[in-house]
Parts: sequence; C-alpha cells; structure tokens
Amino acid sequence: MEKSDLANEFGQKRPESFWLISAPSTDYPSLDEDRKADVAVIGGGMAGITAAYLLVNEGLNVVLLEADRIARGTTAHTTAKLTSQHGLIYEQIRNQMGEEKARQYAEANEEAIRFVAQLIEENKIDCDFGRQAAYVYTLDETFIPKIEKEQQAAASLGIKAFYQTEIPLPLPVKAALRFDEQAQFHPRKYLLALAAKIRERGGFLFENSKVIDIEGDGPYTLLTANHKKVTTPVVIQATHYPCHNLPGLYFTRLYTERAYAVAAKIAAPFPGGMYINAEQPARSLRALPTDEGERVLVVGEKHKTGHGQDLAEHYYNLMAFAQELFPVEEFSWRWSTQDVSTVDDVPYIGRMTAEHPNIYLATGFRKWGMTGERLPGFFCVT
Repeated sequence: MEKSDLANEFGQKRPESFWLISAPSTDYPSLDEDRKADVAVIGGGMAGITAAYLLVNEGLNVVLLEADRIARGTTAHTTAKLTSQHGLIYEQIRNQMGEEKARQYAEANEEAIRFVAQLIEENKIDCDFGRQAAYVYTLDETFIPKIEKEQQAAASLGIKAFYQTEIPLPLPVKAALRFDEQAQFHPRKYLLALAAKIRERGGFLFENSKVIDIEGDGPYTLLTANHKKVTTPVVIQATHYPCHNLPGLYFTRLYTERAYAVAAKIAAPFPGGMYINAEQPARSLRALPTDEGERVLVVGEKHKTGHGQDLAEHYYNLMAFAQELFPVEEFSWRWSTQDVSTVDDVPYIGRMTAEHPNIYLATGFRKWGMTGERLPGFFCVT
C-alpha cells in the first residue's frame, strides 16, 4: 500500500467516528435559568453520565452540564473496550503504591465490567454488548519477562489472567497475557439510554452549557458561558482537564495524548477477542459490529497532543498494519481523539483537595475510561 492510497480510500471525506454516525444525535436544552441542585455534574461523557445516573437513583436532585452535546467527546471516539487490562499496569502499581492499591485498582475495574453488564441487562439496553477475552501481546523478546511478571501480579490480585505463547491473530508473538470475562460495547448507545433514564427519574441534562468558573467555598456557584448559574453543595468535575484548576494544581500533573483509529472491512471472519501490544508503536484491535457487517477497529499511533508531524502518516501506518494482518476490502471510517494521563498512570478520582471536600474530580484515565469511572472514592457523595 502506498501512502497516496490514503487519499484514494477516503477522498475528501473528513474523519468521522463510527460511534457518532451509528447512534442518534441528542437535543437536550441549554441551561436557560438559574437553578439549585443537590449535586452538579460537569461533563457528559462516560464518567459524568454514570455519576449522574447513580446519584439520581439515590433520590438526589442532579443537574448535569455539558459544554457540547453529551457523549460526543472522548467517549464517542474511544475503542470501547470494557476491560481491566490496561496494558502492563498491575506490576507497575504494585511496585509504586503497594499491594493494597493494586488490588483496589483491579477490583474496581473488574466491578465496572459487572456493573455495566448489569445495567444493560436490567434496562434492556441494545448496545452491542459482548463478552470477549482481552489480550496484551508482544513481538519483542525483551518484553517476555514483563508479561510474565504482569501475569503473576494480575492473578495474585484476583483477575483471571493467563500466560500464552500464541494468540488468535496471525502474529508471531513472543508472549501474551489473556484476561477472561472482559467485554466490548457501543458507548453512545449505552450512555444515551442512561441519559434517558436520568431524565425519567427527575434529573436534568443541559447541553451547550459550558461551565467557565466555580465560585464560593460551599455551597458553590457554577457560572456558565450563557450567563446562568447553578448553586449546589456538591460538584463533580468529569471534564478530563478540570475546568476549575487552582485547587490542587492538577494541570501540572496531567498531559494529553492523541491516538488514531481506522475501521477495516476484511474478507475473513475476525477471530474474536480484543488485543493490544505491550511495546510501541501501540496497536489495538477489536471487532466492530455494524449494520453493514462486521468491521475491525484498529487503533494506535499515540503521541503527545501537538507533537504530531504528519497526521495522515498515522492513519497510513494503521492501514498498512491492518493489510499485513488481514485481506482488507475497504477502510470504512477513520478518526482520532485525545485523552488525559497522569504522571503515575493512575487516574485522579475523588475529592479535589482536603480543603474542598465537596468538589470531586475524575480525570487521567489514560485511554481506559470505560471502566475507570467506577474507581473508588468517586461516588462517595455525602
């Protein structure tokens, strides 16, 4: 495949996310009057909508404010893997923070998968949910000891993790780690259904209502760009970068990375499973059910935001990788996104500072936010 073929594949067509074009658009109103709430949630992605849903179910008066349309940001450009396998992370956390914190991380992410599966079943949400094994693999012999240690760490923390020397993909792997009972889904179909439940149960969703400042020391006043206010004793910021940065100076401990995705139609069945390599450049794969038949989603080519040189090169590299693995008939969609990471690779979720106990924060998911929204401390709203 020549690099010029990228233009031939997509022509003048702009990148667009499959998750956006395959689910309905939303039309929730903007905040048009000052309001009071028990809890205000800022951000209408996976973390924000999940928080609002849980709090409404507890009988609280919840207002969710989204700067754009709900579930259109990073959540709508994700790989949409529901997995506790986040690369080689458990040995790292155990070494950095100890056994207890590593176990907490593992149990929270495993619980998140069960939580989403339960909500889907209880609410009969049609969102292409399916159980899959998740694999992290390497083609580099130097990573074999790392995968062996990761298997030992994950298994000791209660995860069903198994070491392998082969995977279902046609790749000459040197080692691999399989997590069982993981899952994948359509994030927007899932979240739009939860949003509808929030409204049904008395919660409020406001789109195109950007929060530009948080005033006071409790109760707090949220100021929006359309000059309306929400007064509340409790605030949850689920906006990637916090919109209220001074307490905690979180902007000094966060950085953003961009990644790219292409969806390929192949002339053979995908073998199932979800995959990511341990080394760089990143290569992540999963099946993508569509109304036009199955596609394969290939994701990777990450770089710090603003550091990319030729953005088309990243799409080309993913397309070339797909063609090396499969008989590709066409490339149907492509898109890119960015997400926030922390300096220690563990999300910041909980009270923003000890001095601001009722301002909560959820950020730094490192591209694994589909399960990260259930990590401890986030929903301990009193």
